[in-house]
Amino acid sequence: MSERAWHRSLYWRVALGTLGFIVLLLVVQAAVVIWVVGQSDRALLSRPPMAIARLVAADLGAALEADPSIDPDAWLRDTFGRLPHDVFVVFPDGRVATNRRFQPPEPLVRAASRSLQLQDDAGPGRRALRGRLRFPVVRVDDEIVAAVGVVRAGGPLEAALRTYGPALLGAGGLLLVVGILGIVFFVLAPARRRLRSLERAAAALGRGDVSARAPEAGGDEIADLARAFNRMAAELEARLRDLAEADRVRRQLLADVSHELMTPLTAMRGYLETLAMPELASDPAARERYLRIVIEETLRLEAIVGDLLDLARLEGGGSPLELRTVPLKPLFSRLLERYEMATAARGISIETAIEPGAEQVQGDERRLEQALSNLVANAVRHTPDGGTVHVSAACDNGFIRLRVQDSGPGISPEHLPLIFDRFYKADAARAAGDSGSGLGLSIVKAIVERHGGRVTASNAPEGGARFDIELPRSL
Repeated sequence: MSERAWHRSLYWRVALGTLGFIVLLLVVQAAVVIWVVGQSDRALLSRPPMAIARLVAADLGAALEADPSIDPDAWLRDTFGRLPHDVFVVFPDGRVATNRRFQPPEPLVRAASRSLQLQDDAGPGRRALRGRLRFPVVRVDDEIVAAVGVVRAGGPLEAALRTYGPALLGAGGLLLVVGILGIVFFVLAPARRRLRSLERAAAALGRGDVSARAPEAGGDEIADLARAFNRMAAELEARLRDLAEADRVRRQLLADVSHELMTPLTAMRGYLETLAMPELASDPAARERYLRIVIEETLRLEAIVGDLLDLARLEGGGSPLELRTVPLKPLFSRLLERYEMATAARGISIETAIEPGAEQVQGDERRLEQALSNLVANAVRHTPDGGTVHVSAACDNGFIRLRVQDSGPGISPEHLPLIFDRFYKADAARAAGDSGSGLGLSIVKAIVERHGGRVTASNAPEGGARFDIELPRSL
């Protein structure tokens, strides 16, 4: 699995994009809060600093009268800590108390100290000096104990920012950390694990492991993608199985065809070499017999090649069907005429029966007759002398069932699943003797499947082999 640049990673893009969005959201939220607070404090900020200082001086004087032991710093921060202005109180001994952590300007502190001194000095000009003082004094029991000064805030927003900014910054930072951790552990991490599982499954499939599958848990787009991948992998696995089976069948077919063609060719070659011997010229009867055998093997070879070509056209779809309504009574009559001489010589009777409602079938008349002829020929071939072959048509669950049944020895159960394979002759029904090309039942299966039906082989309860063709009523 190749390593990718971090800035090209989907996870990093999602994480950084989410982080940037959260930061922007918090900044906008803080700006709105500060603006609203600034607007709500506008009435207080619009009051002159002297009025605010008088208010602080009056409240501090009342508090000291009630409890002289209070800490001025603590009292100012508790009472006026949220005041947008900076407030400081100067005592005669030089102590300075403030409503928040800030350093009052030194000139203002000295001016407040001078105000205390002027307030303490007696004389005819005292009333006039009081009018020019900028620092109200704190009185306790009519005694001056401190002077109050106010440093005016720059504006509503600046004051609100200075007052609420640190708290908003701390809360926003905490929310940012918690939000990032929540997104990482509950959003990105599960998606990353599932995408990595899908990536590993795809890599395994690319290496040839068609059994690789991705986890399908969940109902989101990643689960849909995993299900689509698994469907693709399953289809690919099925196609590979089909290709392997097709390759096996092809190899088996080549071996079977080679074997079937080699048998008549070997016989023909042997008899032709015998006919070429000079000493056979004086024996016309032997020459005639050998020539007859060569001709028979040639006809057998021609039948095998013809059946192979016919089977290839049927299975490959190269031979289109001429569909029409096929009456079964004339078709059965032609079968009787075709095998009349062969059955009469051996005392075999062919019986036909057509039940009501099964008088006709939809299909290619020539191909259906070929399929039934192959089955009847197979039945006649393996029916003992004096036996019977039954050919019937009936309605069965919406299908037309054509049945060919003989009174022969039947088919061994272990060979029934293989009865329609090419060149299969291992069972009693297709044993040595005049067994044809070995492709007749394979051609029957191909014809029936081209019609959308199916053909099965079984042994009848009363004995003998039974072949059933089921065709749909309409195509």
